[in-house]
Amino acid sequence: MLWSYTKTASFYLLVAIIVLVSVFPFYYAILTSFKSGTALFEINYLPTHFSLDNYIAVLTTGVFVRNLGNSILVASSVVVLALFLAVTAAFALARVSFRGRGLLLMTILAVSMFPQIAVLAGLFELVRAFGLFNTPFALIFSYTIFTLPFTVWVLTTFMRDLPVEIEEAAIVDGASPWVIITKVFMPLMWPALVTTGLLAFIAAWNEFLFALTFTSSNETRTVPVAIALLSGASQYEIPWGRIMAASVIVTVPLVALVLIFQRKIVQGLTAGGVKG
Repeated sequence: MLWSYTKTASFYLLVAIIVLVSVFPFYYAILTSFKSGTALFEINYLPTHFSLDNYIAVLTTGVFVRNLGNSILVASSVVVLALFLAVTAAFALARVSFRGRGLLLMTILAVSMFPQIAVLAGLFELVRAFGLFNTPFALIFSYTIFTLPFTVWVLTTFMRDLPVEIEEAAIVDGASPWVIITKVFMPLMWPALVTTGLLAFIAAWNEFLFALTFTSSNETRTVPVAIALLSGASQYEIPWGRIMAASVIVTVPLVALVLIFQRKIVQGLTAGGVKG
């Protein structure tokens, strides 16, 4: 009995340590975002200052609001485009029998293992050749390429586990493949759609390398690059307060989305993990 209590206490202690290490940086960023002046350099772990100057400065000076809009536009477009392409590809890979289907699926998964830096030069040449440089379409194009493999893999696994009888009943009723996808499968695939859509949104929202390379003006940059390029009154000053305020602004929506859809995320990620 004593060993059982000790084991349980050790488990909860480990969980508490992991949560503390994970949450503390964000908590300290929030504290710092409400400080100004010399208070920024005071080490306090409890709130001692409350000022909205940093938030007001971020939202009213420069083009940060425009950058925020760019991130919303790019991330939302990537989610819509990636889900549309992935759902149709998943239907073919999960329901249509053809030679080399398994090899194609493994190839799609292998593509997602390439690091971004390995394809940066070639992708930059494509972006420039298509005339997309310094436009949101350059980021939408590049992000969709890197988002599709994981999205297709998850949706294919989820769709493959749906009962065949549902599809057969729809075919008997005269439903076309498009109707089967949109009216039959998609309502049953909400956990996988929410999971892949949210992960695609987070990946596009936080991406830095492509956003830095494929955009060159402040008006077309997304928030990660905008935060990295925030400058102070002089080249020697780092505006920590405004950087923390901007970081909190762009992080809170993601945290809220994950908390709202956490059950759907778990269901989508574990789809196909257990075979009967």
